[in-house]
Amino acid sequence: MMTTMPTSFDSGAEDAKLAHMHEEEEEDVARILSDKYGMSYVDLTTVTIDTDALRLIPEEKAREAEALAFSKEAKKVSLAIRNPNNPALPALLADLEERGLTLNKFLVSTKSFETAFKHYAELSLASASRQGVLTISPEELKSLGAKLTNSATLATFLESTIGNKKSAEVSKLFEGILAAAFAMKASDIHFEPEETGVRLRFRLDGVLEEVFTFDAGTYHFLNSRLKLLSGLKLNVQNRSQDGRFSVDVAGSDVEVRVSLIPGNYGESFVLRLLDPNTIQIGFESLGINPKLLARLETEIKRPNGMLLTTGPTGSGKTTTLYAFLQKIQTPDIKIITIEDPIEYHIQGVVQSQTNAKDYTFASGLRSIVRQDPDVIMVGEIRDAETAGIAIQAALTGHFVFSTLHTNDAAGTFPRLADFEIDPKEFASAVTVAMAQRLVRRLDPNAKKKIPLEGENKKLVEHVLATIVDKSLIPAETSSLWVPDTKDGGTGYKGRVGLYEAIFMDDELGAFLRDNPSASDIRKHAAKQGYLTMLQDGILKALAGLTSLEEVLAVADLPRD
Repeated sequence: MMTTMPTSFDSGAEDAKLAHMHEEEEEDVARILSDKYGMSYVDLTTVTIDTDALRLIPEEKAREAEALAFSKEAKKVSLAIRNPNNPALPALLADLEERGLTLNKFLVSTKSFETAFKHYAELSLASASRQGVLTISPEELKSLGAKLTNSATLATFLESTIGNKKSAEVSKLFEGILAAAFAMKASDIHFEPEETGVRLRFRLDGVLEEVFTFDAGTYHFLNSRLKLLSGLKLNVQNRSQDGRFSVDVAGSDVEVRVSLIPGNYGESFVLRLLDPNTIQIGFESLGINPKLLARLETEIKRPNGMLLTTGPTGSGKTTTLYAFLQKIQTPDIKIITIEDPIEYHIQGVVQSQTNAKDYTFASGLRSIVRQDPDVIMVGEIRDAETAGIAIQAALTGHFVFSTLHTNDAAGTFPRLADFEIDPKEFASAVTVAMAQRLVRRLDPNAKKKIPLEGENKKLVEHVLATIVDKSLIPAETSSLWVPDTKDGGTGYKGRVGLYEAIFMDDELGAFLRDNPSASDIRKHAAKQGYLTMLQDGILKALAGLTSLEEVLAVADLPRD
C-alpha cells in the first residue's frame, strides 16, 4: 500500500490570498457606506492623482482630517474622505469652501487613502519650486555653474551630494545638473534608466556625452522633482507625457521642454534647453558663404515667393529662419508665424502655436492669410493640405518661409510633387530651396594643421574640381585642420552650418515642369555656381572652421 505524502502548505501564498480578500471586502464596505453618507465611491488606486489638487491641503491637515484632494478642474475639487465622522473634517471643508471651491466628496477605503497619501512624500521634494518655474536664484545657479564646467566636476559634485544621504542635499542634485548643463552649453539633458542604473548624458555641440550613472533610489527623487516641476502626473508611469518649466539664467528666461516616455527599466526623460540667446545669432554670423549670403539677402526681401530650408531634425533650420525674419523685420511689415511648438519668442513678430486638434498648420495658415500679413513663417510643411495653402499664399502677395524634410536642396521639388503640388507652379511660387547641416566648430585654441595626404587628398581635390566658381577656392589647399586633444578636451567648441541653395530662374522653372528627379535637378542647378553642402564643408575644413571628419559625417560624398 502506497502512502501519499502530504502536500506542503504555502503559507505565503495563502496569506497573500487572504490579504487580497480583505482588501476586496474593505472596498465593498466603503462602497456600501458611501450610499449611507450620501457620497460617491472611488478607488484611488485606479485613478490619476492631480498634484495641483494635492497641494490644496497641507499634508498634516490631510492626515488629521483623513481627507485629501485628488482632482481639480477650475474651482471644482474632488475630495477623498476616509472617515466622514472625523472631528477635524468640518473645519477643513469650511476652509476649502471659503476659498470659493466647489467640493465633490468621495468615500474611500483605508488602503485607497494611504495609496494616494504617499504622493505627499513626492510633493514635498518640490516645496521650494512652483510648477512651471524653477525658483533657484540666478546667483546660486551662476555660482554652481562656475564650479561645474565639465563632466568630471559635475560627476564629482553628484557623487559627493548623493553620499551625504540628506534629503535636503539630494534635492540640490537637479539644480547642479541644470547649472552644469548651462555652463557647458548643453542643448539637451538625457536621463536613461537601464538594468543596472540610470545614465545621465548631455548633448554637447550635437554629440551625446556620458556624465554620470545614478542608482534607482536617487533617480526616484529626481523623477518626482522633474514631474512636479514640469506639471506631469506623478502616478502615471505607463504612457508618454510632455511638460515644460522655465529657469532664470543671467536675467533671461530659459524654457526647458520635458519629454517623458516609459521604458523597460523606468521612465526616460529628455530635457531640451531653449536658450533665447541662441537666436541672437545675426544673419551674417550663420556661417553662410559670402556669395550665397549676398544672394539670400536679396531674395528674402522679395514681396512674394517662398523660401524652403531642408534638413533632418536638429540641423538648425529654425534658427536659420529666425535669423532671416530678424533680418527683414521692420516696423512697416507684418510677420506672422505658426509653429509647433514656438521655440523662441521674437520681439515684434506675431507667433502662434498649433495644438494638433483644431489649430493645425493647415487651418492656422488659412487664418493667418486672413490677417493680411506681408511675411508668413510655417514651422514645417508636413502634408499636402499645408503645402497647397502655403503655395497659394506665396502666389498671392505673401513671402512664405518654411521647412521640409528632404536630404538636399534638389530634393525640395520632388517632395512638393509628392504633396500633389503641380510642378508648373514651382517657377511662380518657390524662390529659394535650401539645405543645411550642423557640424562641430574647431576650438581656435585647440586645433592643429596637418598635411593633406592619401585618400583625403584625392577626395578634397576631386570636390574642389567640381566647384564651378573657381574664385571660391582658396590659394592654400595642401593642409587641413584637425582637433588637438592633448589637453583632454574634444578640440571642438560650438557648431557651424553647412549650406547649399538653388534659386529659381526661368530656365530652372521650365526644367521643373516635367517633374525631373532630384539627381537631374542637382546637375541642372550646378551651373548656377553656388556651393553644395559637401563643397561648403570642404572649404570650411581647409579654412580651419571644422574638420574633414565632421564634414564627411553629414554631407553626401560625390555620386560619380
